[in-house]
Amino acid sequence: MKQLILVRHGKSSWDYPVEDKDRPLKERGIADAHRVASILKSQQLQIDAAFASPANRALHTSMIFLRLLHFPMENFSVSNALYDFSGEEVMNFVKEQDNTLNTILLFGHNNAFTNIANYWGNRTISNVPTAGLVQINFDVIQWNKAEKGITTQTLFPKEFK
Repeated sequence: MKQLILVRHGKSSWDYPVEDKDRPLKERGIADAHRVASILKSQQLQIDAAFASPANRALHTSMIFLRLLHFPMENFSVSNALYDFSGEEVMNFVKEQDNTLNTILLFGHNNAFTNIANYWGNRTISNVPTAGLVQINFDVIQWNKAEKGITTQTLFPKEFK
């Protein structure tokens, strides 16, 4: 079985005259990321690898999660494929993963993550909110065989306030 965990970056700020990739998280985004990461930590899942978009808001969100999870940083990397807003590049990225990895954690963006959750999962999700998490399990042993999976959980910040 393969498990894919998608985490949309926390709420970001539009208050600064910076390029899209450089937009920082707002305080709410930081707080929401901590909230969802704490819940994920309590589940004690075995995560084999984590990947983030190079955008500042996704990287910052990933650092909040990975530090809280005590995740080994040698199993983390940044991929330009995750700076995707449609989902096509992210899905290709997932299908190219090493089959020795059973659970991967991705930090990225919408509309990509909502599109992927609806395409690969078995529940309709109108919008993966900022700092929202969606887990999809696939009954396959190779990532390139991932097609329709089971949405095993969603963790959305507003549910835990």
